[in-house]
Amino acid sequence: MGAYKYVEELWKKKQSDVLRFLLRVRCWEYRQLPGIIRLTGPSRPDKARMLGYKAKQGFVIYRVRVRRGGRKKPVSKGIVYGKPVRQGITQLKPTRNLKSVAEERAGRKLGGLRVLNSYWVNQDSTYKYFEIILVDPHHTAIRKDARINWIVNPVHKHRELRGLTSTGKKYRGLRHKGHATNKLRPSRRATWKRNNSLSLKRYR
Repeated sequence: MGAYKYVEELWKKKQSDVLRFLLRVRCWEYRQLPGIIRLTGPSRPDKARMLGYKAKQGFVIYRVRVRRGGRKKPVSKGIVYGKPVRQGITQLKPTRNLKSVAEERAGRKLGGLRVLNSYWVNQDSTYKYFEIILVDPHHTAIRKDARINWIVNPVHKHRELRGLTSTGKKYRGLRHKGHATNKLRPSRRATWKRNNSLSLKRYR
C-alpha cells in the first residue's frame, strides 16, 4: 500500500483516538478563522486527489464554513395561512445539502474560478466545514492539460449553481437509476413542464 492508502484507511476510522483528537484541535482552529479562506494545500490529500485535485498550478483549495441545521419556515409568528398539511414550521429540511451550499458560496465569492468538487473535513455542533477544489480556467497549465481542460469550456461556468457537480447530482436524485426515477430526468422541472404542456402537432 502507498502512503495515500494509509491516510485513506486512517480517515475511515473517524472514531479512533488519533482522528478524534486531530479533528477536535483542527475544529477549534477553524472556528477562529474566516468563513471562506484559501489554503496552501488540501487537509485530506488522498481525498482531494480522488476528486480530481493535482498539486500543480491552476488548482486552488478553499475551506468553507456552513451553519448546520434544517430549514425553518420563514413565516411571521409561526402562522401559516393555508391548509393544515402545510402548517409545519420546524422539522423541515432543505432540498439541497450543506455541501452544495458550501460549493455555491465558494463559487459566488470566486467568480473567475470553476468549482471542480468538494469534500467534508470537519464539523461541530454549529458548523460543517468543507474544502472546495477550484480550477483557474485561464491558467496556461490548465488549458494545456488534456485531462482537465474540459472545464475551460464556457458551458461549465458556475456549474455548482446549476447542480452539475457531484453533490449537485446527488440532491437532484441522479445517483439512482431505473423506473422509479422517471420524473427526475433530465430534471424535475423539465418533466413537470413536459407533462403539463399541451402539444398539438400540426399534422396529426
